[in-house]
Amino acid sequence: MRNFQRKGVWRNILQSKPILIFLGILILIFAWSVLGFWNKMGENNKSKKIAEDKVAELMKQKEKLNSDINSLKTVEGKEAVFRENFGLVKEGEDMIVIVEDKNKPQVPLEANTWGFFSFFKNWFK
Repeated sequence: MRNFQRKGVWRNILQSKPILIFLGILILIFAWSVLGFWNKMGENNKSKKIAEDKVAELMKQKEKLNSDINSLKTVEGKEAVFRENFGLVKEGEDMIVIVEDKNKPQVPLEANTWGFFSFFKNWFK
């Protein structure tokens, strides 16, 4: 009987309102921490996706640069770069440079031909 009474004392203590309120607050704090962790995990996944995309882009850029380097190792590749960047030509070739005329003739602008009165004027022509 004494064992039963001892268990009853502990049960009464654990089921008292102050202890239940304390345990409820403890559960709320734990839930808030879990939600914060969950939010950080989502942000980390977004950052991971951005980093993976950047790595893929850098790998493509690396492949392009390697192919450019390999093309510069050949005579044809060097020649193409010199022709493109510096406008060089081979001996015996002629180069034509097209220069845009800076003094273009001015075309006079007609008066507003699409105004309200010009609509009726053009209608009766």
